[in-house]
Amino acid sequence: MNTYQAVKERLLQLLEIKKLSIHKLALESGVSPSTIKNILYGKSVNPGIVTLKMLCDGMNISILEFFDAPVFKNLEDELK
Repeated sequence: MNTYQAVKERLLQLLEIKKLSIHKLALESGVSPSTIKNILYGKSVNPGIVTLKMLCDGMNISILEFFDAPVFKNLEDELK
């Protein structure tokens, strides 16, 4: 799994755990719904760390909690 796929999977997982819709996360985080959709549906394959931090803030988790998930344990090497 590459890093983009892992971020997407983790974000989807957290939306389900927190019972948040894209719209609700957008309101809570200050990130536009279109930006969130672009991350989830593949238009934005390199979301910035500030955007991820804002999404974490909207979900009331730390950036460390976001990345502390099994999905990030065995990522593909990005340098090919």
